Amino acid sequence: MNQMNQQYPDQPGQQPPMPAGVYAPPPPKKKSAAAKAGIGCGGAFGALVLIGIIAAAMGGGDAEPQAGKPGKAATAPAKGKAHGDAEPAEAEPKEKPKAAHASPVDQFKAFVAKNGSANEKAAIGHVTKVQGAEEQNDILDSVDIYTDFTGGMVGPHQSEGKLIASVFADWKQSKNGLVTIYDAKGEILSNGNF
Repeated sequence: MNQMNQQYPDQPGQQPPMPAGVYAPPPPKKKSAAAKAGIGCGGAFGALVLIGIIAAAMGGGDAEPQAGKPGKAATAPAKGKAHGDAEPAEAEPKEKPKAAHASPVDQFKAFVAKNGSANEKAAIGHVTKVQGAEEQNDILDSVDIYTDFTGGMVGPHQSEGKLIASVFADWKQSKNGLVTIYDAKGEILSNGNF
């Protein structure tokens, strides 16, 4: 029994001696307080960002009003008008320019009406839908233009499809864009780079 106590001591924290030629693994490293809490560099940075977002959302009460946003002074009556006749600063015309809210097909047609030739204007009159013209990233831009033409690539309106693709390239530019023109049945009428 004495030998057994020498080989395996009863004291906690001590390991039994290893036989000769056997490699003992190193003891595990102790974790820091931050590692125990689960906060590393990314966690600490994320916490700071979160605090910054919350502070920005709460909006500092002493902060100056941002440019473009009217403060309390903007609602004061204008000079030359009586106090009761003043209109609030938010009373702006509700109608915005049509180009800003127009659909892509309307914007495209407006561009051609202003800059296009007679043949281009006639071809654009057959455009019914423009899809993908607003989301461009110069990596792989793909725009689909739908028309009311019939016959596909071998039909009589293939040249008008090429004309539409050409005038679209005048309207929008991309480093790697492809515009595809479709007929009324969804068949490819033409395509081109823009």
